[in-house]
Amino acid sequence: MAHFLHDIYSSFLPPLLPLIISKFNLSLTAASGLLMLQNLPSLLSFFVGAVAHKLPWRLLIILTPLVTAVCGSLIGLAPNLIILALLLVTIGISSALFHVPAPIVIRYYSGAQTGKGMSWYMLGGEGARMLGPVLIVSAVSWWTLEGTWRLIFPAIVFSLLLHFMLERKSFEKIDERNLAKGAWLITLKAYAPFFLGLAFYMLFRSVMKASMATFLPTYLGLKGNSLITGAMALSVLQGSAAVGSFISGGISDRIGRFKTLIFLALSAPVFMLIFVYSGFALQMVLLVVLGVLLYATSPILLALVLEQGSKQPAMMNAGFTTVNFVTNAIAILSTGFLGDWLGLDTTFKLASILAFGAFPSALVLRHYSAVKS
Repeated sequence: MAHFLHDIYSSFLPPLLPLIISKFNLSLTAASGLLMLQNLPSLLSFFVGAVAHKLPWRLLIILTPLVTAVCGSLIGLAPNLIILALLLVTIGISSALFHVPAPIVIRYYSGAQTGKGMSWYMLGGEGARMLGPVLIVSAVSWWTLEGTWRLIFPAIVFSLLLHFMLERKSFEKIDERNLAKGAWLITLKAYAPFFLGLAFYMLFRSVMKASMATFLPTYLGLKGNSLITGAMALSVLQGSAAVGSFISGGISDRIGRFKTLIFLALSAPVFMLIFVYSGFALQMVLLVVLGVLLYATSPILLALVLEQGSKQPAMMNAGFTTVNFVTNAIAILSTGFLGDWLGLDTTFKLASILAFGAFPSALVLRHYSAVKS
């Protein structure tokens, strides 16, 4: 529920990009820079992981979704790019503070079924990104772009519910080993090759995800479709992403993490290529398949990171969070630049081809992983 609440408000920017581009007369490169600003504070994740034992995890899980909701609801009201940038950076900081401790709590309750537990966790995030575009575009149609601040009030109610629902427990005690001086640096050095392999795998995947998740409404708009059509298409993609995230963790528990990752690395680019060469009707059908294939890796990778044997799960998750957001930021900025230079249609095709690089990256990742299957 907390993950859902946080991510539904952090997903508002992509469906609003066509309006923001028009409002501030932005290029696609500048628009992708806004997404990068939202992702940039993810660099704080390593710091959050290093001092995790000093942070009140329960309070963060309750309050950070509210902070994200307030800033996300005010995006449409931003009078200039400076205010908009401040709102997006605040969302990024709030996101870093939420996404480091939350999966550790999930693993704590998951027992031997880490993949399944992460699937439940990711279901909240992907479900939010399914409903977020429809919610914000509907709010714009009801109240105009400047009236979306009204969405703050439901978030206040849900944050109060979280306060009463979440067990009153000092979850940060789970990660007491972080108390050792310099332990975070030792962990970082020990797992650097693993995280490097993870970064390459996620980067090659991110070029596809950035194209679809960030510029799908803009891509369809350039082909003559309406804003609501773009938002609905994004919701279809994210709805199937929720399904993919929910089932993939359990599947990887049964058949193995790397068998699943390699299958996804090879199949997703194929369907992406079919998508860009298809007409609108078939594209809407393919979005269902693409959503599953593009987003199914998240719970698997998260489970894999937490199964490496480290005694500092918060630091390991901080590494995953940092790699995730940084690779997304690079992919988003690159996609925007290429969209201006080559056009979004060519950019989508290029992203499909580059994504095949995830296959050799998966083999490298397996070589440095404590889990080989």
